[in-house]
Amino acid sequence: MKKLLVALVLVLLIAPSLYARVSKAERQALVDLYQSTNGHHWVRKWNLEEPVEKWYGVEVASNHVVSINLFRNNLMGPLPESIGNLANLRILNLAFNNINGPIPTGITRLENLQELRLEMNKIKGEIPRDIGNLTQLSRFTAFNNFLSGRIPESLGELQNLTELNLSSNDIFGRIPSSLGKLVKLEKLGLFQNTLYGDVPSELGQLSNLEELVLANNELSGEIPVEFSELASLKIIQIQNNKFESLKNLEMMNTKQFLVFDYDKTGEELEFKDINFQRTRMADTKFEDDDND
Repeated sequence: MKKLLVALVLVLLIAPSLYARVSKAERQALVDLYQSTNGHHWVRKWNLEEPVEKWYGVEVASNHVVSINLFRNNLMGPLPESIGNLANLRILNLAFNNINGPIPTGITRLENLQELRLEMNKIKGEIPRDIGNLTQLSRFTAFNNFLSGRIPESLGELQNLTELNLSSNDIFGRIPSSLGKLVKLEKLGLFQNTLYGDVPSELGQLSNLEELVLANNELSGEIPVEFSELASLKIIQIQNNKFESLKNLEMMNTKQFLVFDYDKTGEELEFKDINFQRTRMADTKFEDDDND
């Protein structure tokens, strides 16, 4: 009987420590997210009485929150500033919800973040100027929102970025030449904004770029001759802009393309080795899949 009582006491003493895996600050940041985005209306709700590691879409490793995946979960409302307290977060997938308000500047403190998916929401305001602090980021998708302002120069500091998609927003201004430093970039989508001016020649340095979608803007000038160096490019969509000349497209190896969309103007272009397998209209690749 005594042994049973001792064992029971030990269980009672140990049990709380089993659930105290996440710090108060990290737990509070999650609670703030739940309350700010109307958690009671989520499709998959959190039971705040349960341990954090049991909450839907939350992954805990080494006593820290490392992943939040609330894809298509009916989040409604703004993101809290305290989300920046999740210092060990690697994945934040909040795509396909009804989030509004701005991207909180606290996100720029998440220096371990590798994937940031905010597409298909109602987010407004500017992209935080210090987004370049997220040096581990490999994927940043925020298409189909109401983002405004200019593309921050600091995005060029994200040397690990392989995908950047800011299509279908209200972003204006010039494409910053700093994007030419994103040497690992494979997909760049800036479709349907209000971008103007010349396309920076520095984009010709993106040797790993496979998809370039700049359609439906107000870009002008000439296509940079440096685009002929984009040996990995398979998809290029530049139609519905205000380019004065497309002549430099002739310098590109058009045989490599699967999709090649540009405005057919009076300018006669002489391409070599055109061999398109398919064509499609410019899109923003609305990925309705939380497992990709």
